Amino acid sequence: MNHATAIDRPPLGIRLLSPLQKEPDWPTLTPEKLVAYRDSANRKASSRLARVITGFPDRGVAIGWQEVALPDRVIPVRIYRPRRAGAAALPLVLHVHGGGFVGTAPQSDWANSHFAARLPAVVVSVEHRLLAQGTPLTAAAADGWDVLRHVVRYAPDWGIDPDRIAVAGESTGALISALAALRARESGLRLRAQVLTNPVTDLTGTMYDYPSMVQHADSPTLTVSRLQVFQQLAVPQGTDARAVSPVHADDLSDLAPALVVVPTLDPVADHGRRYAERLRESGTPAELSEYPGAPHAFLATPGIVPQAKAARARITEFLGDHLVVTRDR
Repeated sequence: MNHATAIDRPPLGIRLLSPLQKEPDWPTLTPEKLVAYRDSANRKASSRLARVITGFPDRGVAIGWQEVALPDRVIPVRIYRPRRAGAAALPLVLHVHGGGFVGTAPQSDWANSHFAARLPAVVVSVEHRLLAQGTPLTAAAADGWDVLRHVVRYAPDWGIDPDRIAVAGESTGALISALAALRARESGLRLRAQVLTNPVTDLTGTMYDYPSMVQHADSPTLTVSRLQVFQQLAVPQGTDARAVSPVHADDLSDLAPALVVVPTLDPVADHGRRYAERLRESGTPAELSEYPGAPHAFLATPGIVPQAKAARARITEFLGDHLVVTRDR
């Protein structure tokens, strides 16, 4: 594995902002206080003021909310569509935001609007159920998968080409995207690509048995204490953690080509590294793209993490290589 060096330091913006952020006392957080923290964080992430940190969306893209009506529930999705795309069907990028028990699609407007404009493509970002007591990871993963199936089933209504589909996500969203790629293979849905940015890939008892978990246990944007709360909510007692841990999947062959994006100052950096290794060992093309000095969730904070721009460019290039092609590929 390619590990971070001892000279890695968070960007200046992170170092200046981190002392101002008041993290909860995660081990003692009650369900009620967790919901209050989540709601407050999501309001901030969606605010205009947050754009200074989360980045300004591409002006060539129309952004709006829509609802996906499923037989048993309704899921909001955030749509990014190029304004000058014409009438031709576009590729689809099904996106899932990060955060786990916190997070919202607008926090990813900067990257998603860029993907929509530059590819061009329709990006559908899933506002999935957030983890909470009674809402494990399987619920969030089902939201991602069911939205993907719905959009593909009604491709003409969405203006997308069902033969050119990719999934992408960050952190928990990357985990959900990886699980969707596995389900797509089993169901016969062909994906062209998967992009997994700072992914969590292991929720089993070995989740913390990686060097990066020790080296970056108290990183400024993600701590092991926070991950422990995430794990407890994601796979409550009695849940099969292995079933939602793609790094432990029995068969990782014949999956969509993957780009695994790893910031080096991240407790879960080795989750991404190991998953890329396992994909390659199974015969699935997988590129590992590392960003020294970048912390977890850096793609959603371009205003204070300069490495986000380079990562966005590489993701755009990777998606273009796999999606902007003819239908008879």
